[in-house]
Amino acid sequence: MAVINKIIHSSVVDGPGNRAVIFLQGCNYQCLYCHNPETIGTCTLCGACIGHCPAGALRIYNGAMQWSEKICCGCDSCIQICPHLSSPRTKDYSAKQVMDAISGDIPFIRGITVSGGECSLQRDFVLELFRLAKEQKLSALADSNGSYDYTRDEELLQVCDGVMLDVKAFDQEAHMKLTGKDNKMVLKNAVFLAECGKLEEIRTVIVPDCLPNEDTVDRITKLLKPYLKERSIRYKLIAYRKFGVRPPYNDILRIPKPSEMERYKRIAENNGFDDVVII
Repeated sequence: MAVINKIIHSSVVDGPGNRAVIFLQGCNYQCLYCHNPETIGTCTLCGACIGHCPAGALRIYNGAMQWSEKICCGCDSCIQICPHLSSPRTKDYSAKQVMDAISGDIPFIRGITVSGGECSLQRDFVLELFRLAKEQKLSALADSNGSYDYTRDEELLQVCDGVMLDVKAFDQEAHMKLTGKDNKMVLKNAVFLAECGKLEEIRTVIVPDCLPNEDTVDRITKLLKPYLKERSIRYKLIAYRKFGVRPPYNDILRIPKPSEMERYKRIAENNGFDDVVII
């Protein structure tokens, strides 16, 4: 079983082709710019959200949070008020239940992507889900912050077609400041996954005046350049946006200019990357 925040039945930005995306609840990072902060924590049944729900769709019953999806108006008041960076609208699913939920999508999608939160925190569920996806001839990708040691999990990599790896900052001090964790495992995974052909893409969120963006783009592309001879690796440069970002960071952090994004793209291209996407 896994705690699922939501399932998107059609996405063209979470891997190649049209894909179903499963967002798992819970993350071991505390990124200042997190665009989905309600996926970080777990519900503690504090009840803070109940009185803020205008539709009366929430209640605690028999020691569990109950969410009435039918009467929910989707205003997001509950996740905005939650003091634990969580959501009362999560659901528990088995891997089979997820596959049942997306069964109608299968003729129209190329594969599935598990995201989060951080999907590797519920590794056993991901393994089972990927096995079931393979039975349906679907590709299976993981969108990960890179904190999990993929070098020690051959079983998972056998059914995982690729990892979309977040490279938030190359400099360790900057990574610590942003996430609360070091990036040693992230960089280890970047090289390992590239070596074994499982690095689907790398991703960097560009936050001007907060992160050493130029340093990150330059150093990670130089690190991975030797592996481009065997397989192209997409580099997705993501412009920071205020949507979903929690206070006070939504007011403090600056949106990058298009010219800044183009400059970082040129750095990556000059270092050998021929598939660089700005979003």
